[in-house]
Amino acid sequence: MIEIERKFLVKNTDFLKGQKGERIVQGYLSSDPARNVRVRVKGEQAYLTIKGISNASGTSRYEWEKEIDNVEAQELLTICLPGVIDKTRYEIPVGKHVYEIDVFHESNDGLIIAEIELEDEHETIEKPEWLGDEVTGDVRYYNSYLVNMPYKSW
Repeated sequence: MIEIERKFLVKNTDFLKGQKGERIVQGYLSSDPARNVRVRVKGEQAYLTIKGISNASGTSRYEWEKEIDNVEAQELLTICLPGVIDKTRYEIPVGKHVYEIDVFHESNDGLIIAEIELEDEHETIEKPEWLGDEVTGDVRYYNSYLVNMPYKSW
């Protein structure tokens, strides 16, 4: 399956007041850009995901994901590469899309990214006033990069 998404920085989080987010913790079994493998625990659910290398614009890449048992995910997290991504995700509907707002914690504290999944790379989207600069294709904002080069170290 091909994942098509765009990423933006978030200018302020006033719009998140009163919203319920979900904590996500993830680690990487491989952070090779051509085939990174991550283990993610999102609430009571857990997933094993493989992502391929992005296209030239950074908008599209291969993604395979399978739900796994939470206990198995916890075991896999113990053998992941050093570092972990810890964030709270909020899902905010805007027009016909849903923005996933990730508020990062720990070594990536202060970073807030909005992602939007699309059907087509050239699809028109509504940009709410809280949306900042686009960072699609900037590898510094990939979770697999942030686990090795945390935002606080920039």
